[in-house]
Amino acid sequence: MSLEEKYPFIASWVRDDQIQIGQAEYYEPIAAVIDAGGVVWETDEPFASLDALFGEMERGIGRWCKEEGIELVDRQGRVIPWPVE
Repeated sequence: MSLEEKYPFIASWVRDDQIQIGQAEYYEPIAAVIDAGGVVWETDEPFASLDALFGEMERGIGRWCKEEGIELVDRQGRVIPWPVE
């Protein structure tokens, strides 16, 4: 399974906006999802794996998009359904 298939919100997000992973300083978040208006989701919690981090990031993007009424689309122009919690 490709990254785009497993994490469609992340794949769609990075085409137009920004995702940061890693810490430059000890007080910065481990990962953040950012758009033109600022931080959409961030965490400073350690994760057992990148897969676990991406799963939480995917749900975070999905929750934010749902709250804001934003629909993201995949490369074929299909609306990505919001993740089920």
